[in-house]
Amino acid sequence: MASTVVKHLLFFTVVIFASSWTAQASDPDILTDFVVPPNSNAVNGSFFTFTGMREVLDSDAPPNFKVTKVGMAEFPALNGQSVGFAVLQFPAGGVNPPHTHPRSAEHLFVVEGSLVVGFVDTANKLYTQTLQLGDMFMFPKGLVHFQYNADAQEQATAISAFGSANAGTVSVPLSVFTTGIDDGILAASFKTDVATIQKIKAGLGGKA
Repeated sequence: MASTVVKHLLFFTVVIFASSWTAQASDPDILTDFVVPPNSNAVNGSFFTFTGMREVLDSDAPPNFKVTKVGMAEFPALNGQSVGFAVLQFPAGGVNPPHTHPRSAEHLFVVEGSLVVGFVDTANKLYTQTLQLGDMFMFPKGLVHFQYNADAQEQATAISAFGSANAGTVSVPLSVFTTGIDDGILAASFKTDVATIQKIKAGLGGKA
């Protein structure tokens, strides 16, 4: 079960991020107080309430890396508000593979354990850091980045805030190896052979 300390940190983090990231928003401005979904006749307090995080706080640690997103798709009230969140849960040795968020920077806050994080800029320079409990890290918008729990015994948890209600996620391994790009093109690009590419695709469940 999630510890009491982690629960409190999750709560206060959401409050702090909600107030700070809205001011740094990058989504288009809206001309109304909020966006009402089409064909909606009545909006009350329930529309502005998201309960999907309850299962995160009340469940055991997942056996594999798990991200619980709260964006516009999951919480329609975020539409036009330029804010999004995610809770990242890492088992011992768990990794969030290299990926990008094309529409927002990411502000990560470690609330349990420790994480090795990093990103690569457009000059192909790697910036990496080992974060401890209470540390924060900023991943610039659109750049490839990762998070890894190097602890072989303890789990780790982090909360990420985004300046967009639809930050988007592009997984590097999945986008490269599971979308049907020709094996010959990939082999030439990675300077290897087709057999190696096919082995990687098989491991990711990709298209041959």
